[in-house]
Amino acid sequence: MALRRRARSTVDYWPGFVDAMATLLLVFTFLLSVYAVAQFILTQQIRGQDDVLVRLNSQISELTRLLALERASGADSAQELAALRASLTSAQSDRSRLQALLNEGAGDDERAAVQIDELSSDLNEQEAISERALSQVEILNQQIFALRRQIAALEDALEASEAKERESSTRIADLGQRLNVALARRVQELNRYRSDFFGRLREILENREGISVVGDRFVFQSEVLFSSGSEELNPAGQDEMGKLAQAVNELRQEIPGELDWILRVDGHTDNVPLSGTGRIRDNWELSAQRAIAVVKYLVDQGVPADRLAATGFADNQPLAEGDDEEARRRNRRIELKLTTR
Repeated sequence: MALRRRARSTVDYWPGFVDAMATLLLVFTFLLSVYAVAQFILTQQIRGQDDVLVRLNSQISELTRLLALERASGADSAQELAALRASLTSAQSDRSRLQALLNEGAGDDERAAVQIDELSSDLNEQEAISERALSQVEILNQQIFALRRQIAALEDALEASEAKERESSTRIADLGQRLNVALARRVQELNRYRSDFFGRLREILENREGISVVGDRFVFQSEVLFSSGSEELNPAGQDEMGKLAQAVNELRQEIPGELDWILRVDGHTDNVPLSGTGRIRDNWELSAQRAIAVVKYLVDQGVPADRLAATGFADNQPLAEGDDEEARRRNRRIELKLTTR
Protein backbone atom coordinates (compact mmCIF):
# COMPACT_ATOMS: atom_id res chain seq x y z
CA MET A 1 0.00 0.00 0.00
CA ALA A 2 2.87 2.40 0.71
CA LEU A 3 4.32 1.69 -2.73
CA ARG A 4 0.96 2.41 -4.35
CA ARG A 5 0.58 5.73 -2.49
CA ARG A 6 4.07 6.80 -3.58
CA ALA A 7 3.23 5.89 -7.21
CA ARG A 8 0.11 8.00 -7.11
CA SER A 9 1.86 10.94 -5.53
CA THR A 10 4.47 11.03 -8.28
CA VAL A 11 3.32 13.37 -11.07
CA ASP A 12 4.80 12.69 -14.47
CA TYR A 13 4.62 16.01 -16.32
CA TRP A 14 6.70 14.90 -19.31
CA PRO A 15 3.90 12.95 -21.17
CA GLY A 16 1.57 15.92 -20.77
CA PHE A 17 4.19 18.25 -22.17
CA VAL A 18 4.81 15.87 -25.10
CA ASP A 19 1.07 15.62 -25.81
CA ALA A 20 0.70 19.41 -25.70
CA MET A 21 3.56 19.82 -28.11
CA ALA A 22 2.05 17.12 -30.37
CA THR A 23 -1.26 19.00 -30.40
CA LEU A 24 0.49 22.25 -31.33
CA LEU A 25 2.41 20.40 -34.05
CA LEU A 26 -0.85 18.98 -35.48
CA VAL A 27 -2.45 22.44 -35.52
CA PHE A 28 0.66 23.92 -37.16
CA THR A 29 0.70 21.07 -39.71
CA PHE A 30 -2.95 21.70 -40.53
CA LEU A 31 -2.30 25.43 -40.98
CA LEU A 32 0.61 24.62 -43.30
CA SER A 33 -1.67 22.25 -45.27
CA VAL A 34 -4.29 24.99 -45.66
CA TYR A 35 -1.62 27.44 -46.74
CA ALA A 36 -0.21 24.91 -49.23
CA VAL A 37 -3.71 24.31 -50.71
CA ALA A 38 -4.30 28.06 -51.04
CA GLN A 39 -0.86 28.46 -52.68
CA PHE A 40 -1.62 25.56 -55.04
CA ILE A 41 -4.97 27.11 -56.09
CA LEU A 42 -3.28 30.50 -56.57
CA THR A 43 -0.47 28.89 -58.62
CA GLN A 44 -2.98 27.10 -60.85
CA GLN A 45 -4.95 30.31 -61.50
CA ILE A 46 -1.78 32.31 -62.17
CA ARG A 47 -0.51 29.58 -64.48
CA GLY A 48 -3.78 29.71 -66.42
CA GLN A 49 -3.56 33.50 -66.64
CA ASP A 50 0.05 33.20 -67.86
CA ASP A 51 -1.05 30.81 -70.61
CA VAL A 52 -3.73 33.30 -71.69
CA LEU A 53 -1.19 36.16 -71.67
CA VAL A 54 1.25 34.11 -73.76
CA ARG A 55 -1.46 33.37 -76.33
CA LEU A 56 -2.56 37.00 -76.43
CA ASN A 57 1.03 38.22 -76.82
CA SER A 58 1.58 35.69 -79.61
CA GLN A 59 -1.54 36.90 -81.43
CA ILE A 60 -0.50 40.53 -80.98
CA SER A 61 2.97 39.76 -82.37
CA GLU A 62 1.47 37.99 -85.40
CA LEU A 63 -0.99 40.81 -86.06
CA THR A 64 1.79 43.39 -85.67
CA ARG A 65 3.86 41.50 -88.22
CA LEU A 66 0.92 41.33 -90.63
CA LEU A 67 0.27 45.03 -90.11
CA ALA A 68 3.89 45.83 -90.93
CA LEU A 69 3.70 43.71 -94.09
CA GLU A 70 0.46 45.39 -95.13
CA ARG A 71 1.94 48.82 -94.48
CA ALA A 72 5.01 47.95 -96.57
CA SER A 73 2.78 46.64 -99.36
CA GLY A 74 0.66 49.78 -99.15
CA ALA A 75 3.78 51.96 -99.35
CA ASP A 76 4.95 50.07 -102.46
CA SER A 77 1.52 50.45 -104.04
CA ALA A 78 1.52 54.15 -103.25
CA GLN A 79 4.95 54.57 -104.87
CA GLU A 80 3.81 52.62 -107.91
CA LEU A 81 0.66 54.74 -108.12
CA ALA A 82 2.74 57.93 -107.93
CA ALA A 83 5.00 56.66 -110.73
CA LEU A 84 1.97 55.76 -112.84
CA ARG A 85 0.45 59.16 -112.24
CA ALA A 86 3.75 60.79 -113.26
CA SER A 87 3.80 58.67 -116.45
CA LEU A 88 0.17 59.53 -117.12
CA THR A 89 0.90 63.22 -116.69
CA SER A 90 3.86 62.95 -119.06
CA ALA A 91 1.80 61.04 -121.63
CA GLN A 92 -0.99 63.59 -121.42
CA SER A 93 1.56 66.35 -121.91
CA ASP A 94 3.00 64.60 -125.02
CA ARG A 95 -0.46 64.05 -126.37
CA SER A 96 -1.38 67.69 -125.89
CA ARG A 97 1.84 68.77 -127.58
CA LEU A 98 1.27 66.48 -130.59
CA GLN A 99 -2.32 67.54 -130.83
CA ALA A 100 -1.20 71.15 -130.90
CA LEU A 101 1.26 70.37 -133.68
CA LEU A 102 -1.49 68.58 -135.57
CA ASN A 103 -3.79 71.53 -135.21
CA GLU A 104 -1.08 73.82 -136.55
CA GLY A 105 -1.09 72.18 -139.96
CA ALA A 106 0.54 68.84 -139.70
CA GLY A 107 -2.73 67.05 -140.27
CA ASP A 108 -1.33 65.23 -143.31
CA ASP A 109 1.55 63.81 -141.36
CA GLU A 110 0.62 60.16 -140.95
CA ARG A 111 3.51 59.49 -138.59
CA ALA A 112 2.23 62.11 -136.17
CA ALA A 113 -1.20 60.48 -136.27
CA VAL A 114 0.31 57.09 -135.49
CA GLN A 115 2.20 58.56 -132.54
CA ILE A 116 -0.98 60.15 -131.28
CA ASP A 117 -2.80 56.82 -131.48
CA GLU A 118 0.06 55.04 -129.68
CA LEU A 119 0.17 57.68 -127.01
CA SER A 120 -3.60 57.49 -126.59
CA SER A 121 -3.37 53.70 -126.22
CA ASP A 122 -0.57 54.03 -123.64
CA LEU A 123 -2.55 56.66 -121.84
CA ASN A 124 -5.62 54.41 -121.63
CA GLU A 125 -3.47 51.53 -120.40
CA GLN A 126 -1.86 53.70 -117.73
CA GLU A 127 -5.27 54.93 -116.64
CA ALA A 128 -6.48 51.31 -116.25
CA ILE A 129 -3.35 50.43 -114.26
CA SER A 130 -3.91 53.47 -112.05
CA GLU A 131 -7.49 52.42 -111.39
CA ARG A 132 -6.35 48.92 -110.36
CA ALA A 133 -3.66 50.41 -108.11
CA LEU A 134 -6.21 52.69 -106.46
CA SER A 135 -8.49 49.69 -105.84
CA GLN A 136 -5.60 47.75 -104.25
CA VAL A 137 -4.72 50.71 -102.04
CA GLU A 138 -8.33 50.94 -100.88
CA ILE A 139 -8.38 47.22 -100.03
CA LEU A 140 -5.11 47.56 -98.13
CA ASN A 141 -6.50 50.50 -96.17
CA GLN A 142 -9.53 48.43 -95.19
CA GLN A 143 -7.30 45.53 -94.10
CA ILE A 144 -5.13 47.86 -92.03
CA PHE A 145 -8.22 49.28 -90.36
CA ALA A 146 -9.49 45.76 -89.53
CA LEU A 147 -6.07 44.80 -88.12
CA ARG A 148 -6.04 47.88 -85.93
CA ARG A 149 -9.46 46.98 -84.55
CA GLN A 150 -8.26 43.44 -83.79
CA ILE A 151 -5.18 44.76 -82.02
CA ALA A 152 -7.32 47.14 -79.97
CA ALA A 153 -9.65 44.27 -79.00
CA LEU A 154 -6.68 42.11 -78.00
CA GLU A 155 -5.25 44.93 -75.88
CA ASP A 156 -8.62 45.31 -74.13
CA ALA A 157 -8.74 41.55 -73.51
CA LEU A 158 -5.19 41.63 -72.15
CA GLU A 159 -6.04 44.47 -69.75
CA ALA A 160 -9.18 42.63 -68.60
CA SER A 161 -7.17 39.46 -68.04
CA GLU A 162 -4.56 41.31 -66.00
CA ALA A 163 -7.30 42.98 -63.92
CA LYS A 164 -8.95 39.61 -63.32
CA GLU A 165 -5.62 38.14 -62.27
CA ARG A 166 -5.06 40.95 -59.78
CA GLU A 167 -8.59 40.50 -58.44
CA SER A 168 -8.07 36.72 -58.10
CA SER A 169 -4.79 37.21 -56.23
CA THR A 170 -6.45 39.65 -53.83
CA ARG A 171 -9.43 37.35 -53.32
CA ILE A 172 -7.23 34.30 -52.63
CA ALA A 173 -5.10 36.25 -50.15
CA ASP A 174 -8.25 37.44 -48.37
CA LEU A 175 -9.67 33.90 -48.38
CA GLY A 176 -6.48 32.52 -46.84
CA GLN A 177 -6.53 35.16 -44.11
CA ARG A 178 -10.20 34.52 -43.31
CA LEU A 179 -9.57 30.76 -43.29
CA ASN A 180 -6.72 31.16 -40.82
CA VAL A 181 -8.88 33.30 -38.56
CA ALA A 182 -11.75 30.78 -38.73
CA LEU A 183 -9.38 27.90 -38.02
CA ALA A 184 -7.91 29.68 -35.00
CA ARG A 185 -11.43 30.41 -33.73
CA ARG A 186 -12.45 26.74 -34.13
CA VAL A 187 -9.33 25.61 -32.24
CA GLN A 188 -10.09 28.04 -29.42
CA GLU A 189 -13.70 26.86 -29.24
CA LEU A 190 -12.64 23.20 -29.18
CA ASN A 191 -10.11 23.92 -26.41
CA ARG A 192 -12.82 25.62 -24.36
CA TYR A 193 -15.20 22.68 -24.70
CA ARG A 194 -12.36 20.24 -24.04
CA SER A 195 -11.69 22.05 -20.77
CA ASP A 196 -15.40 21.85 -19.90
CA PHE A 197 -15.41 18.16 -20.78
CA PHE A 198 -12.40 17.39 -18.60
CA GLY A 199 -13.84 19.47 -15.77
CA ARG A 200 -17.07 17.47 -15.80
CA LEU A 201 -15.23 14.16 -15.96
CA ARG A 202 -13.06 15.20 -13.03
CA GLU A 203 -16.18 15.96 -11.02
CA ILE A 204 -17.73 12.60 -11.93
CA LEU A 205 -14.60 10.43 -11.61
CA GLU A 206 -12.71 12.41 -8.96
CA ASN A 207 -10.22 10.50 -6.78
CA ARG A 208 -10.83 7.20 -8.59
CA GLU A 209 -7.86 4.88 -8.69
CA GLY A 210 -6.68 4.00 -12.19
CA ILE A 211 -8.18 7.14 -13.80
CA SER A 212 -6.03 10.18 -14.58
CA VAL A 213 -5.52 13.12 -16.96
CA VAL A 214 -2.42 13.10 -19.16
CA GLY A 215 -2.06 16.24 -21.28
CA ASP A 216 -5.29 16.66 -23.26
CA ARG A 217 -6.47 13.06 -22.71
CA PHE A 218 -8.45 11.24 -20.05
CA VAL A 219 -6.73 7.93 -19.23
CA PHE A 220 -8.41 4.79 -17.84
CA GLN A 221 -6.14 1.95 -16.83
CA SER A 222 -7.31 -1.24 -18.54
CA GLU A 223 -7.82 -3.02 -15.18
CA VAL A 224 -10.58 -0.51 -14.40
CA LEU A 225 -12.58 -1.47 -17.51
CA PHE A 226 -11.51 -4.96 -18.59
CA SER A 227 -10.53 -8.27 -17.09
CA SER A 228 -7.04 -9.51 -17.91
CA GLY A 229 -6.76 -10.48 -21.60
CA SER A 230 -10.45 -9.70 -22.25
CA GLU A 231 -11.90 -7.26 -24.78
CA GLU A 232 -15.34 -7.06 -23.11
CA LEU A 233 -16.23 -4.34 -20.61
CA ASN A 234 -16.64 -5.69 -17.10
CA PRO A 235 -19.49 -4.40 -14.87
CA ALA A 236 -17.24 -1.80 -13.24
CA GLY A 237 -16.12 -0.62 -16.67
CA GLN A 238 -19.71 -0.33 -17.85
CA ASP A 239 -20.49 1.80 -14.80
CA GLU A 240 -17.56 4.15 -15.56
CA MET A 241 -18.46 4.41 -19.25
CA GLY A 242 -22.06 5.12 -18.33
CA LYS A 243 -20.91 8.15 -16.35
CA LEU A 244 -18.72 9.18 -19.25
CA ALA A 245 -21.63 8.86 -21.71
CA GLN A 246 -23.75 11.09 -19.49
CA ALA A 247 -21.07 13.79 -19.53
CA VAL A 248 -20.65 13.54 -23.31
CA ASN A 249 -24.41 13.75 -23.93
CA GLU A 250 -24.66 16.85 -21.75
CA LEU A 251 -21.70 18.51 -23.43
CA ARG A 252 -22.79 17.82 -27.02
CA GLN A 253 -25.96 19.82 -26.42
CA GLU A 254 -23.76 22.88 -25.84
CA ILE A 255 -21.18 22.44 -28.63
CA PRO A 256 -22.22 24.35 -31.82
CA GLY A 257 -23.21 22.16 -34.73
CA GLU A 258 -20.66 23.74 -37.07
CA LEU A 259 -17.80 22.61 -34.81
CA ASP A 260 -16.87 19.21 -36.29
CA TRP A 261 -15.75 17.37 -33.14
CA ILE A 262 -15.29 13.72 -32.21
CA LEU A 263 -14.42 11.79 -29.07
CA ARG A 264 -11.48 9.55 -30.00
CA VAL A 265 -11.09 6.32 -28.03
CA ASP A 266 -7.55 4.91 -28.21
CA GLY A 267 -6.65 1.41 -26.99
CA HIS A 268 -3.11 0.67 -25.72
CA THR A 269 -1.47 -2.50 -24.35
CA ASP A 270 1.80 -3.40 -22.65
CA ASN A 271 4.68 -5.07 -24.49
CA VAL A 272 3.94 -8.62 -23.34
CA PRO A 273 2.91 -10.74 -26.37
CA LEU A 274 -0.34 -12.68 -26.15
CA SER A 275 -0.19 -16.44 -26.13
CA GLY A 276 -2.10 -16.63 -29.42
CA THR A 277 -4.29 -19.51 -28.23
CA GLY A 278 -7.42 -17.39 -27.63
CA ARG A 279 -9.77 -15.54 -29.97
CA ILE A 280 -7.55 -12.42 -29.80
CA ARG A 281 -4.31 -13.20 -31.58
CA ASP A 282 -2.05 -10.26 -30.68
CA ASN A 283 -1.82 -6.88 -28.93
CA TRP A 284 -2.97 -5.05 -32.06
CA GLU A 285 -6.31 -6.84 -32.03
CA LEU A 286 -6.62 -6.53 -28.24
CA SER A 287 -6.08 -2.73 -28.25
CA ALA A 288 -8.45 -2.23 -31.20
CA GLN A 289 -11.19 -4.51 -29.83
CA ARG A 290 -11.10 -2.79 -26.44
CA ALA A 291 -11.44 0.63 -28.06
CA ILE A 292 -14.33 -0.68 -30.18
CA ALA A 293 -16.02 -2.13 -27.10
CA VAL A 294 -15.92 1.27 -25.38
CA VAL A 295 -17.29 3.02 -28.50
CA LYS A 296 -20.14 0.51 -28.88
CA TYR A 297 -21.11 0.89 -25.23
CA LEU A 298 -21.13 4.70 -25.54
CA VAL A 299 -23.37 4.38 -28.63
CA ASP A 300 -25.72 2.16 -26.60
CA GLN A 301 -25.84 4.94 -24.01
CA GLY A 302 -27.01 7.50 -26.57
CA VAL A 303 -23.76 9.06 -27.81
CA PRO A 304 -24.05 9.58 -31.61
CA ALA A 305 -21.88 7.14 -33.54
CA ASP A 306 -20.66 9.87 -35.89
CA ARG A 307 -19.09 11.64 -32.89
CA LEU A 308 -16.95 8.63 -31.91
CA ALA A 309 -13.81 7.01 -33.32
CA ALA A 310 -11.96 3.89 -32.17
CA THR A 311 -8.25 3.26 -32.76
CA GLY A 312 -5.78 0.66 -31.54
CA PHE A 313 -2.05 1.27 -30.97
CA ALA A 314 -0.97 -2.01 -29.32
CA ASP A 315 2.24 -1.30 -27.34
CA ASN A 316 3.66 1.29 -29.76
CA GLN A 317 2.88 4.43 -27.71
CA PRO A 318 3.86 3.65 -24.13
CA LEU A 319 3.37 6.16 -21.32
CA ALA A 320 6.17 4.62 -19.27
CA GLU A 321 9.42 3.11 -20.49
CA GLY A 322 10.70 -0.14 -19.04
CA ASP A 323 9.69 -3.76 -18.56
CA ASP A 324 8.79 -3.69 -14.88
CA GLU A 325 5.25 -4.41 -13.79
CA GLU A 326 4.47 -0.80 -12.87
CA ALA A 327 5.46 0.47 -16.35
CA ARG A 328 3.40 -2.25 -18.01
CA ARG A 329 0.40 -1.44 -15.80
CA ARG A 330 0.53 2.23 -16.81
CA ASN A 331 0.82 1.32 -20.51
CA ARG A 332 -2.30 -0.88 -20.46
CA ARG A 333 -4.90 1.83 -20.87
CA ILE A 334 -7.83 3.39 -22.72
CA GLU A 335 -7.40 7.08 -23.65
CA LEU A 336 -10.22 9.50 -24.46
CA LYS A 337 -9.50 12.66 -26.42
CA LEU A 338 -11.93 15.37 -27.57
CA THR A 339 -10.64 16.57 -30.94
CA THR A 340 -11.62 17.51 -34.50
CA ARG A 341 -11.95 15.09 -37.38
